[in-house]
Amino acid sequence: MTTATSSNISSKLPSIRGEIEANAPLAPLTWFRVGGNAEWLVSPYDTEDLSDFLKKIDQSMPVRVLGIGSNVIIRDGGVSGVIIRLPRRFSWVKREEGNRLRCGGSTLGMMISKVAAAESLTNLEFMRGIPGSIGGMIRMNAGAYGGDISKILIQVTLVRRNGDIEIWPVEKLNFAYRYSELPEDAIVTEALFQGQPGDKDKIEAQMNKIIAEREASQPVRSRTGGSTFKNPEGYKAWELIDEAGCRGLKIGDAEVSTKHANFLLNLGDATAADIENLGEEVRARVKAKFGITLEWEIKRIGHKLDGDKA
Repeated sequence: MTTATSSNISSKLPSIRGEIEANAPLAPLTWFRVGGNAEWLVSPYDTEDLSDFLKKIDQSMPVRVLGIGSNVIIRDGGVSGVIIRLPRRFSWVKREEGNRLRCGGSTLGMMISKVAAAESLTNLEFMRGIPGSIGGMIRMNAGAYGGDISKILIQVTLVRRNGDIEIWPVEKLNFAYRYSELPEDAIVTEALFQGQPGDKDKIEAQMNKIIAEREASQPVRSRTGGSTFKNPEGYKAWELIDEAGCRGLKIGDAEVSTKHANFLLNLGDATAADIENLGEEVRARVKAKFGITLEWEIKRIGHKLDGDKA
């Protein structure tokens, strides 16, 4: 199935069993709701479809992957080449022997934690508080509330830029704080996690606590990309931002959250440049006050428009 003309696609891209859309708007696919269009948006039918597509496509064509758009800024000038977005059929969880859960690459952490609770498996509760799908969570070793991906991942199935399908054990990823050695060209299509037998009531109580803490401390119902900057060693990013006088700081319709200073918000009409410029202003103020350079946790991809400062 395709949404661009067959002649247009055939001259640029190989056919797939999934969907291809030309000049596809990306803003509706991100939590910030900003940014330009993708030259091509590709949603493969399954792992083999993705592999076949990547083997046939011109190897000079830029290819990027987009998850649920929870931790990314798409720049206003859009993105050249191909954006791969795994559709809902990649969202599934099934239990395997040994208290393990296998899931598809577009599965939300929230869904995995719910299935784990239903199966009375513990150690996955922290995923309830992390917005995002599995591919992005593995890439950044996402973590919260005392847990992170490196502590529960067993192996990951990925597709490389040349179409090769590979299975990597957790040891090969060399996880560190908000870091993995997952190759930049890799697209995660499956992951296998290790749970432990637990008490269902206690698991659900812990998840409810996580939900309550997140609601109380983060602007969860706002247009935001989640945690903006990584915590420097020995510091909390939000405290540095707050002490640098950035809480409530605005550029255009972008704002540093007054609820949690490490969150940037789109108040309604912000552009991607507004949000990125605001982040850079925060970094500059923290650097000036503390001599510490904050590292972006949010990914920024695509082209700036002429005149953008970011």
